[in-house]
Amino acid sequence: MRSAAPAPRVIAVVGPTAAGKSDLGVFLAQRLGGEIVNADSMQLYRGMDIGTAKLTTEERGGIAHQLLDIWEVTAIASVAEYQKLARAEIDRLLAEGRTPVLVGGSGLYVRGAIDALEFPGTDPRIRARLEEELTQRGSGALHARLAAADPEAGSAILPSNGRRIVRALEVIEITGKPFTANLPGHDSVYDTVQIGVDVARPELDERITLRVDRMWEAGLVDEVRALEAQGLREGRTASRALGYQQVLTALAGECTDQQAREETVRATKRFARRQDSWFRRDPRVHWLSGAAEHRGELPQQALALVERAVTA
Repeated sequence: MRSAAPAPRVIAVVGPTAAGKSDLGVFLAQRLGGEIVNADSMQLYRGMDIGTAKLTTEERGGIAHQLLDIWEVTAIASVAEYQKLARAEIDRLLAEGRTPVLVGGSGLYVRGAIDALEFPGTDPRIRARLEEELTQRGSGALHARLAAADPEAGSAILPSNGRRIVRALEVIEITGKPFTANLPGHDSVYDTVQIGVDVARPELDERITLRVDRMWEAGLVDEVRALEAQGLREGRTASRALGYQQVLTALAGECTDQQAREETVRATKRFARRQDSWFRRDPRVHWLSGAAEHRGELPQQALALVERAVTA
């Protein structure tokens, strides 16, 4: 039986892109004697720095960041593999009496790390047939089928994310149930305090536009060009990352650089809405304002929330 006030606990900082999760995670890790465990699916890839807004060494404030830069861009992402890696880091830190601070906006990765989440197997024949259909008909047609079969999954998965659409349809066919029916209730395997960073949509949209502009100025196109030489275009997961997909399209001559930038802004705004909707469905998330006028108060509010949870 669990102790009423176990310490340290796992802290998860979640929410949409550009909300300010990374800086808050560093602050909490500094104050609580912990380390960051990355829960951003694209920051797992080596060399994808500018487009995923990875913190620089200086911005990490001396805090160790685990599960960054562990996969080549040609690797296919696997939530099941991530789950093993994340739990190994969490268990290590807890065994050392330190606080794991999970930071990221990839909802399924966060749940894979902290919740009782098991993954259905695969069927090579079904997978091959769906992938062939994806090639022939495109992700939009398969997404329409997914939305009809499982509206919640259709809402959570981007229409352009062919790999995840194929996986969801495969699970539906294998299990005979909606993909989301295979997600359990909100049952944690760790005592976790989840903090959601809340930024109103107009301000968040403004931040996203500014962030994309800064990425271009920082050399995103050159970063993508260098990664293309390492196989990015063939990477079935990494090539779909926001910004990278659009730049690859521009480098192939299928759109202009300006069109790629504008589409990255639009796609990132859509993605942020989906992230927000995903985390809003979890009643365990404690939402704190990350708006500009509250930015100075957010770190102390988050720390107070953690301290109250530990002594509750």
